[in-house]
Amino acid sequence: MRLAGPLRIVALIVTVALTWIIVSIFLGGPGSGFSRIQQLFISPENSVTAEPRARKYKCGLPQPCPEEHLAFRMVSGAANVIGPKICLEDKMLMSSVKDNVGRGLNIALVNDVNDLLKFIRPLHEGTLVFVASYDDPATKMNEETRKLFSDLGSKNVKDLAFRDSWVFVGAKGVQNKSPFEQHVKNSRHTNKYEGWPEALEMEGCIPRRSTAS
Repeated sequence: MRLAGPLRIVALIVTVALTWIIVSIFLGGPGSGFSRIQQLFISPENSVTAEPRARKYKCGLPQPCPEEHLAFRMVSGAANVIGPKICLEDKMLMSSVKDNVGRGLNIALVNDVNDLLKFIRPLHEGTLVFVASYDDPATKMNEETRKLFSDLGSKNVKDLAFRDSWVFVGAKGVQNKSPFEQHVKNSRHTNKYEGWPEALEMEGCIPRRSTAS
């Protein structure tokens, strides 16, 4: 009989707690109470799922290239800190991770103007040339180098200057100027970084060279 008092107190506490829970369920605001309990019993089939991520294609392009086209994506270096990237057909050709980029013009690891001329002069007809600047692409350029890039289809190389950002895709023997080129001038009024303009990003689909049957 001595336990009757404590048991009544426990029963009273339980009753009050249950009453509070029931009141909060039926009188609670939106998103609380009963609606929350309902959510516990919603089947996975009826629940709203997050939209699937957009599919990425070769080199991260938002859509696939047509047949007989090569997918590419390239990014110039950011200031003198982040190196450039060149991707072709889902293969990363150059990047800081691969440790095969350097300051200047990134066509392989060429930076010295004499080596650059030796590298470009013997290119075969139809060879694609991918160029991404890093830090300073122009200081070591001479008129012959600029002409070679112009012959590859560049329209901006003649104006390339100290610490400009430049990305370019050209080809040996091209008849017209390349549509794949971007150039941002180094200007203290518009630079994104102190002493350097913003990095450039370019992607697209390049037609394969047609071969005679």
